Amino acid sequence: MILGHLGVAVFTIGVTLTSIYSVEKDVGLGAGDSYELSGYTFTFNAIREIEGPNYSGTRGIVTASDGNYSVMLYPEKRTYFSSSMPMTEAGIDAGLTRDLFVALGEPLGNGKWAVRLYHKPFIRWIWLGCLIMGIGGVLAATDKRYLRMARRKQATAASVSTHGATA
Repeated sequence: MILGHLGVAVFTIGVTLTSIYSVEKDVGLGAGDSYELSGYTFTFNAIREIEGPNYSGTRGIVTASDGNYSVMLYPEKRTYFSSSMPMTEAGIDAGLTRDLFVALGEPLGNGKWAVRLYHKPFIRWIWLGCLIMGIGGVLAATDKRYLRMARRKQATAASVSTHGATA
Protein backbone atom coordinates (compact mmCIF):
# COMPACT_ATOMS: atom_id res chain seq x y z
CA MET A 1 0.00 0.00 0.00
CA ILE A 2 2.90 2.34 0.79
CA LEU A 3 4.33 1.76 -2.70
CA GLY A 4 0.97 2.60 -4.26
CA HIS A 5 0.80 5.89 -2.40
CA LEU A 6 4.46 6.64 -3.16
CA GLY A 7 3.65 6.04 -6.84
CA VAL A 8 0.79 8.54 -6.66
CA ALA A 9 3.18 11.10 -5.14
CA VAL A 10 5.85 10.56 -7.84
CA PHE A 11 3.16 10.74 -10.55
CA THR A 12 1.76 13.98 -9.11
CA ILE A 13 5.22 15.57 -8.86
CA GLY A 14 5.92 14.56 -12.46
CA VAL A 15 2.66 15.98 -13.79
CA THR A 16 3.07 19.21 -11.83
CA LEU A 17 6.69 19.88 -12.78
CA THR A 18 6.18 18.88 -16.40
CA SER A 19 3.15 21.14 -16.82
CA ILE A 20 4.88 24.10 -15.13
CA TYR A 21 8.34 23.88 -16.69
CA SER A 22 7.81 22.35 -20.17
CA VAL A 23 8.93 24.57 -23.01
CA GLU A 24 8.34 24.12 -26.73
CA LYS A 25 9.27 26.37 -29.60
CA ASP A 26 8.73 26.31 -33.36
CA VAL A 27 11.72 27.72 -35.22
CA GLY A 28 13.09 27.86 -38.74
CA LEU A 29 16.60 26.41 -38.93
CA GLY A 30 19.05 25.76 -41.75
CA ALA A 31 22.38 23.95 -41.74
CA GLY A 32 24.63 25.50 -39.09
CA ASP A 33 21.83 27.47 -37.38
CA SER A 34 21.37 27.22 -33.61
CA TYR A 35 18.63 28.01 -31.14
CA GLU A 36 18.82 28.11 -27.35
CA LEU A 37 15.97 26.68 -25.32
CA SER A 38 15.94 26.07 -21.54
CA GLY A 39 19.72 26.13 -21.27
CA TYR A 40 20.25 23.76 -24.23
CA THR A 41 21.67 24.85 -27.56
CA PHE A 42 20.08 23.00 -30.47
CA THR A 43 22.25 23.11 -33.60
CA PHE A 44 20.79 22.02 -36.92
CA ASN A 45 23.78 20.31 -38.57
CA ALA A 46 22.43 18.87 -41.80
CA ILE A 47 19.57 17.24 -43.64
CA ARG A 48 19.80 13.88 -45.45
CA GLU A 49 17.51 11.88 -47.70
CA ILE A 50 16.91 8.36 -46.36
CA GLU A 51 15.39 5.10 -47.59
CA GLY A 52 13.85 2.62 -45.16
CA PRO A 53 12.44 -0.84 -45.80
CA ASN A 54 8.93 0.53 -46.41
CA TYR A 55 9.40 4.31 -46.53
CA SER A 56 11.45 7.14 -47.93
CA GLY A 57 12.11 10.33 -46.08
CA THR A 58 14.27 13.10 -44.80
CA ARG A 59 16.41 12.96 -41.66
CA GLY A 60 17.63 15.99 -39.78
CA ILE A 61 20.84 15.83 -37.79
CA VAL A 62 20.60 18.01 -34.69
CA THR A 63 23.03 18.42 -31.81
CA ALA A 64 21.67 19.38 -28.40
CA SER A 65 24.17 20.51 -25.76
CA ASP A 66 24.25 22.35 -22.47
CA GLY A 67 28.01 22.82 -22.15
CA ASN A 68 28.63 19.62 -20.17
CA TYR A 69 26.48 17.23 -22.17
CA SER A 70 26.01 16.80 -25.89
CA VAL A 71 23.78 14.43 -27.85
CA MET A 72 22.90 13.88 -31.50
CA LEU A 73 19.19 13.73 -32.34
CA TYR A 74 17.79 12.44 -35.62
CA PRO A 75 14.24 13.66 -36.33
CA GLU A 76 12.68 12.30 -39.49
CA LYS A 77 9.90 13.12 -41.91
CA ARG A 78 8.81 9.83 -43.50
CA THR A 79 6.44 8.93 -46.33
CA TYR A 80 5.40 5.28 -46.23
CA PHE A 81 4.91 3.43 -49.51
CA SER A 82 1.52 2.06 -48.40
CA SER A 83 0.10 5.58 -48.00
CA SER A 84 1.04 9.03 -49.12
CA MET A 85 0.61 10.58 -45.67
CA PRO A 86 3.84 12.04 -44.28
CA MET A 87 4.69 10.94 -40.72
CA THR A 88 7.02 12.63 -38.27
CA GLU A 89 9.46 10.65 -36.12
CA ALA A 90 10.84 12.79 -33.32
CA GLY A 91 14.45 12.66 -32.23
CA ILE A 92 14.31 12.02 -28.47
CA ASP A 93 16.95 12.10 -25.76
CA ALA A 94 15.35 10.65 -22.63
CA GLY A 95 16.62 11.14 -19.11
CA LEU A 96 15.32 10.73 -15.58
CA THR A 97 15.03 14.48 -14.98
CA ARG A 98 14.26 15.71 -18.50
CA ASP A 99 13.50 14.69 -22.08
CA LEU A 100 14.58 16.60 -25.17
CA PHE A 101 12.51 16.24 -28.33
CA VAL A 102 13.16 17.54 -31.84
CA ALA A 103 10.52 17.19 -34.55
CA LEU A 104 11.20 17.97 -38.19
CA GLY A 105 8.50 19.95 -39.96
CA GLU A 106 8.20 21.16 -43.53
CA PRO A 107 10.87 22.80 -45.68
CA LEU A 108 10.60 26.59 -45.54
CA GLY A 109 12.81 27.32 -48.55
CA ASN A 110 16.37 28.69 -48.74
CA GLY A 111 17.65 25.52 -47.01
CA LYS A 112 15.62 26.17 -43.85
CA TRP A 113 13.23 23.74 -42.17
CA ALA A 114 10.47 24.18 -39.66
CA VAL A 115 11.70 22.50 -36.47
CA ARG A 116 9.84 22.04 -33.20
CA LEU A 117 12.01 21.88 -30.08
CA TYR A 118 10.78 20.54 -26.74
CA HIS A 119 12.27 20.49 -23.26
CA LYS A 120 10.09 18.42 -20.93
CA PRO A 121 11.45 18.13 -17.39
CA PHE A 122 10.36 15.21 -15.18
CA ILE A 123 8.15 13.63 -17.88
CA ARG A 124 9.60 10.21 -17.01
CA TRP A 125 8.40 10.65 -13.42
CA ILE A 126 4.83 10.29 -14.67
CA TRP A 127 5.61 6.81 -16.05
CA LEU A 128 7.76 5.96 -13.04
CA GLY A 129 4.88 6.87 -10.70
CA CYS A 130 2.53 4.59 -12.66
CA LEU A 131 5.05 1.77 -12.52
CA ILE A 132 5.48 2.18 -8.75
CA MET A 133 1.68 2.23 -8.29
CA GLY A 134 1.37 -0.97 -10.34
CA ILE A 135 4.07 -2.74 -8.33
CA GLY A 136 2.39 -1.60 -5.10
CA GLY A 137 -0.96 -2.90 -6.33
CA VAL A 138 0.47 -6.31 -7.24
CA LEU A 139 2.24 -6.59 -3.89
CA ALA A 140 -0.92 -5.58 -2.02
CA ALA A 141 -3.06 -8.02 -3.98
CA THR A 142 -0.69 -10.90 -3.26
CA ASP A 143 -0.09 -10.06 0.42
CA LYS A 144 -0.81 -13.15 2.54
CA ARG A 145 -2.27 -11.05 5.36
CA TYR A 146 -5.11 -9.95 3.08
CA LEU A 147 -5.65 -13.50 1.82
CA ARG A 148 -5.87 -14.81 5.41
CA MET A 149 -8.27 -12.01 6.35
CA ALA A 150 -10.47 -12.85 3.35
CA ARG A 151 -10.51 -16.55 4.31
CA ARG A 152 -11.49 -15.66 7.91
CA LYS A 153 -14.33 -13.50 6.65
CA GLN A 154 -15.54 -16.32 4.41
CA ALA A 155 -15.35 -18.80 7.30
CA THR A 156 -17.19 -16.39 9.62
CA ALA A 157 -19.88 -15.77 7.02
CA ALA A 158 -20.29 -19.51 6.43
CA SER A 159 -20.47 -20.14 10.18
CA VAL A 160 -23.09 -17.41 10.66
CA SER A 161 -25.21 -18.72 7.79
CA THR A 162 -24.97 -22.31 9.08
CA HIS A 163 -25.84 -21.35 12.67
CA GLY A 164 -28.50 -18.91 11.50
CA ALA A 165 -30.15 -21.64 9.40
CA THR A 166 -30.37 -24.09 12.35
CA ALA A 167 -31.72 -21.56 14.85
